[in-house]
Amino acid sequence: MNIKDFQAAILQGIPDELPKTKAYDTNISHAPIRKDILTKEEKRLALKNALRYFPKKFHKTLAPEFSEELKKYGRIYMYRFRPDYEMYARPINDYPHKSQQAASIMLMIQNNLNPAVAQHPHELITYGGNGSVFMNWAQYLLTMQYLATMTDQQTLTMYSGHPMGLFPSHKEAPRVVVTNGMVIPNYSKQDDWERFNALGVSQYGQMTAGSFMYIGPQGIVHGTTITVMNAARKTAKKGEDPFAGKLFVSSGLGGMSGAQPKACDIAGIVSVVAEVNPKAAQKRHEQGWVDEIFSDLNQLIPRIRKAKAAKEVVSIAYEGNIVDLWERLDEEDILVNLGSDQTSLHNPWAGGYYPAGLSFEEANNMMVEDPETFKKKVRESLRRQVAAINNHTRRGTYFFDYGNAFLLEASRAGADIMAKNGIDFRYPSYVQDIMGPLFFDYGFGPFRWVCTSGKPEDLALTDEIAADVLEKIMQDAPEEIQSQMADNIQWIKGAQQNKLVVGSQARILYADAEGRIKIASAFNQAINNKRISAPIVLGRDHHDVSGTDSPFRETSNIYDGSKFTADMAIQNVIGDAFRGATWVSIHNGGGVGWGEVINGGFGMVLDGSDEAQKRLQSMLYWDVNNGISRRSWARNNGAMFAARRAMEQNPNLRITLPNVADDDLIDSIF
Repeated sequence: MNIKDFQAAILQGIPDELPKTKAYDTNISHAPIRKDILTKEEKRLALKNALRYFPKKFHKTLAPEFSEELKKYGRIYMYRFRPDYEMYARPINDYPHKSQQAASIMLMIQNNLNPAVAQHPHELITYGGNGSVFMNWAQYLLTMQYLATMTDQQTLTMYSGHPMGLFPSHKEAPRVVVTNGMVIPNYSKQDDWERFNALGVSQYGQMTAGSFMYIGPQGIVHGTTITVMNAARKTAKKGEDPFAGKLFVSSGLGGMSGAQPKACDIAGIVSVVAEVNPKAAQKRHEQGWVDEIFSDLNQLIPRIRKAKAAKEVVSIAYEGNIVDLWERLDEEDILVNLGSDQTSLHNPWAGGYYPAGLSFEEANNMMVEDPETFKKKVRESLRRQVAAINNHTRRGTYFFDYGNAFLLEASRAGADIMAKNGIDFRYPSYVQDIMGPLFFDYGFGPFRWVCTSGKPEDLALTDEIAADVLEKIMQDAPEEIQSQMADNIQWIKGAQQNKLVVGSQARILYADAEGRIKIASAFNQAINNKRISAPIVLGRDHHDVSGTDSPFRETSNIYDGSKFTADMAIQNVIGDAFRGATWVSIHNGGGVGWGEVINGGFGMVLDGSDEAQKRLQSMLYWDVNNGISRRSWARNNGAMFAARRAMEQNPNLRITLPNVADDDLIDSIF
């Protein structure tokens, strides 16, 4: 398809003539079949809801087709309307548009659905098993048409993947406002998501899937690298090399979890990551994100021994179940230095976790045909997995939860995962032990950008600019953040050689407000003077300093009792919207599950203009310091330091600081 045909297809939206039916492509990964949860009346409603996207002349043909999809897959995806053109992030000027900001959003949407990036692209799922960009292909077609025709005097409103419409606004307003899964709190249980999603009225946007800001597994590689490096440093004996010959064991290679082997290669250790879906493991191997694949434990075990003894830097995928791997490593008395888990346990009953004792295909069938037995199998498997991990930790393994609800679901399964007090978990969240006190409290988080030209040379120049900015900042940076700065400079200088790009020409690094603003300003100037050939989209993971309220992950190191509140995330997205974001999003649900987290995100287009400079300074400053103020009020030492430093740098900032009570005084009262 040539560019003219592509642009015509975008502008058409819902086609005037019915496209031919699409064959079900067995060569790509598909979402698991969802359970049959709707009543007969609700199925009638789901069908009526789906048909409202199309003129009546199509209804007689589409009604039985959509009904069959609902029966067969548990959802109406409207496969017939999947576009004929290839799905990937094109250069920005390839998109038909009246607003350059809107064109950048089309680019980001297509990147989220690129088969090289997305986990289940034909079901419009980017990662996490159920992290959707849209609920169906009609929503995609309409949204792209709206974006192609809107001006800078309009805002597109998105309700859980549904484009509600274009509304008059103004140039400084966000071009798109996204909400996902914002159901009434009493209706936020797992089965509620199944029901509302099957009805086509609400979706799970994960974190960066439904906000159009996913950049492939690179998006979490840096955070995983930092986590693994600091976990290794934390557990190393005095004078010992914290990395050489150390073994990291985890599971999951499907979406974000695919970052684990690449991160371990960068950190310089041996890694073994289990994955039950052969297609997912092979995809990561083909992309160069994992070095070797084994499906036989009898061959894998000697390979692990050899790698540890030779202090190799190698990443290994095990095509099999993580429980079998943990148990076999225990039997073989192999020391696992670091351990975690990145299965999608926020979604344990519908493909997020595959229990031991069942093949991938058997599990997919059972979760639909016999969901109660499947739940029983999952719980049994979690109990076995925790028992094996407990055996390893007695011998010295440092195990941490990676924010995927592993500890939470293991506790609900009755596993031996609780601490002696019966309140806390036996193992820490990585945010509690590493990312929270070392990074989030000081304002460091996953800042990212995408070169809309699609040119690798533009990305290479941004790497150089970012490294130069960070090195200059580090010269005068306080001691408290010197190690964070050093790790990020090392990361960005090695970004090209580590071949991190999958999909769009994107990059990520951890930076505080000063770093983000100075890097973004340098980008904007480089666009202005034509050193960079096209606009840049700024964004971040929602997994950051202030975007997300998540008691079992992002805010797990908040100890003043407020970790179950969501004021910070809501304030974040509201504040970003009127301070200059190009688009904003707020979601119920994320990496730890529906009903367990509220998270907000943004996108910002830099076009080299003075207006973009004003927006980036205002919005990025708020986006970070909102979180620092909340963490400071929770009495987190690093955040109190960061808050005082921020107020010294900007006289217009006044943060309410806590007066810290003496523990001895409190103890004397109780």
